[in-house]
This record gives sequence, C-alpha cells and structure tokens, in this order.
Amino acid sequence: MICRPHYPDGYYDGDSENAVLRLSARTYFHYKAQNMADRILTLRNLNRATLARQLLLERVSLTPTAAIERLVGMQAQLSSAPFVGLWTRLNSFQRGDLASAIENRDVVKVTLMRATLHLVSAADYLRFRTTFNPVLEGAAESITQKRTPIDKERVLKVAHDFIAEKPRTFAEISAMLSAEMPDSDVGAMRYTVRTHIPMVQVPITTGWSYPGTPAFTLADVWLGKPIPDHDNLREVVLRYLAAFGPASIADIQTWSYLPLPILKETVEKLRPELTIYRDEKKKELFDVADAPVPDGDLPAPIRFLPEFDNILLSHKLRTRILADEHRKKVYLPALRVAATILVDGFVGGVWKVEKVKGVATLNIEPLVPLTKTQRSEMETEAEPLVRFIEPDAKGYAIKWAE
Repeated sequence: MICRPHYPDGYYDGDSENAVLRLSARTYFHYKAQNMADRILTLRNLNRATLARQLLLERVSLTPTAAIERLVGMQAQLSSAPFVGLWTRLNSFQRGDLASAIENRDVVKVTLMRATLHLVSAADYLRFRTTFNPVLEGAAESITQKRTPIDKERVLKVAHDFIAEKPRTFAEISAMLSAEMPDSDVGAMRYTVRTHIPMVQVPITTGWSYPGTPAFTLADVWLGKPIPDHDNLREVVLRYLAAFGPASIADIQTWSYLPLPILKETVEKLRPELTIYRDEKKKELFDVADAPVPDGDLPAPIRFLPEFDNILLSHKLRTRILADEHRKKVYLPALRVAATILVDGFVGGVWKVEKVKGVATLNIEPLVPLTKTQRSEMETEAEPLVRFIEPDAKGYAIKWAE
C-alpha cells in the first residue's frame, strides 16, 4: 500500500504502482514557501550558499562565457580582475580562454549594474541593457543636476553620430563635445554619453584584453543586433538570486542599484514561485526554488579573489563574507576594493602582486590567525596565481606580511 500524504488541492493520477501527485503550480509554490519560511538560515548557511553559487567551493569546468553568465557578470574596472576571478573559479583556466571569448564578441565590457564597468555575455547585455536604463539614467542625473544644464538631446545626437563613424576614446568624445558646445559642462556631457548611449569597449589582442585608454563603439554595431526595447526585470531578479541568494530585496538593490519600489513590486509578483527563508534576525530572504543551501559546516577551500570581486559588493549586509572589523582593509580610499583571500569561507587576508627587477612577488597579509595547514594551502594557491598574473617574470616569490 502506498502512503499518500495530503497536500492542499493535490490529487493522484495513475495506478497504485505509479501514483503521481498533481498540484497546481501556484498551490505547490505557496505550500512550499509557507513551510520554508520557518527555516532560519545562520550566517554560515548564507556564507556557504553564496560560495557555492559563486563557484568558490570547488573549481568547475565551464567556458568563460558560461561562467560569467552564471555569475551575472563580473565587475571590471580593473581589466585583470575578471581574468583572476575566473582563474580562481574554473578548472585549468588560461588567459587565452577569456581573451578568445572577448575577441569573438561572446563577452563584452560595458557599463551596467551600479553604473559600473562589467564583463557580461553578449547575450545578457542584449537581454538586460534596457532593464538597467533607470540605473544608468539615474546615475547621470545625480551628476548633471549639480552642474550647469546641458542640451541632452543634442549631446546624445552628436555623440552617437561621432561614435558611429569609428570607435572613439572618451578624450576624443570630450574634445568633440567641447568644440560643438563650448559653453556646456564637458563633464556633464561626457557622463551623459557614457550612461545613455549603449556602448562597448573595443578590446585589444595583448595583455588583459583592454588598454588603459580604451576606445568605445556602439553596442548594436559591435554585436550586429539591436538592443530590445523591453525590460527583463523578472529574469534579472531570478538570476541575481541564483548567483547570490538567498537574499533580501535590499541585497538585490545593493547589487543592481535598481529602484527599490520596482524591485519590491517584482519580488511580490514572484513570491509564489520563490523559496522564502529568514535570517537570524527574522528578516525575509528570497531564493529561487530548489536551490541548495549547504550545511554551514561544509569545508571551504582557500580562495584568492581579485580586486572588486562582486561577492564583496552584492549584499546590503556583507557579514556573510566579510567581518565588520576587516572592512577598512578591504574597502579602500578612492572607491577601490582590495584583492582578498577567503579563509574558511570568509575574508581572512588581502594580497597584491608587485614586480621589482623582473621578480614577481605575491604579498600576503593575513587578517585572521592561520593554522599551519591554512598557510600551506595559501602558498599552494599563491604560487600558480603569481605565475598566471606575471607569466614573463624572471622569478617568483611569496612574501608574508609581518
């Protein structure tokens, strides 16, 4: 005899050997959400869930494009950062793997989340650029409202035509705008162009694929496709939760800079489909259905993260990855974010590479006490990393801070 548990609105279809539970989707998700909402997730639960989704519990075998899509983009103010971020997440990753994806236009460097530079897949840029219009336009308004008003429509028209002729650096764009409208604030005009015209950085074939002074071209020209005029906010929220959840609405806003009211409305519409937990302060946390939440005691390996890694920028409450006492070592002046080392899943050190007289040295500064095993694991990770970053160095070294 088959035991048939009761579910609201549920019924079985089929014989006793192959009983199949049939539920309406709304009833099933409501029932599940009501039951999971009672589960309290500890800080370590949240840490391990985030690490798993950020590909930091174990290296995986994915293409760079697939990995970048899994992470919903990688922050890229520093051109080397996404390369290092993929090295620490993927099996046998080589510089050329990402460089080829960039050269083939499968991956693009653009202004998107938080109005900052990111590497995203070309498909995701086309999918999400319109969704982030409020973020980009809001960023421009926050700058221009404090300056002398400009003729925005004229600025965008002449800049678009100028960039359409051939890729342009922002020095060239600024000079052209100043010549066309000499009495207008060039900074306001430049930032308006950066945020309102969909553009991609044009890569080069050396170094970290992008120069210090890049040229920009129109996104639709580079990708050979127009940008759809509809938004995909629902998918943005689901993709964020899959990459960074479980998370609050405030977390989604911190990662995206999308307006809080429209995020609240979107999450409420999605609520029947989401799994809902609570943190230790009883705050609601949302998640995609059936996403695993690992046990908090699951071992986490030593991992070196690059500057500006999104795992340090994508939650309102960052203690799931960084203890408050270490913030000043990580969030640096001039809006920089240090390269960090994860120890037992949390930031336990910072690092940087210096090259002097041809010798590349990876400097490690621990922020927490380390066991002998942890120091050994750190050195095991550090040696191939410094060789990855400086492949042409004459020698290599690992140096520990006092």
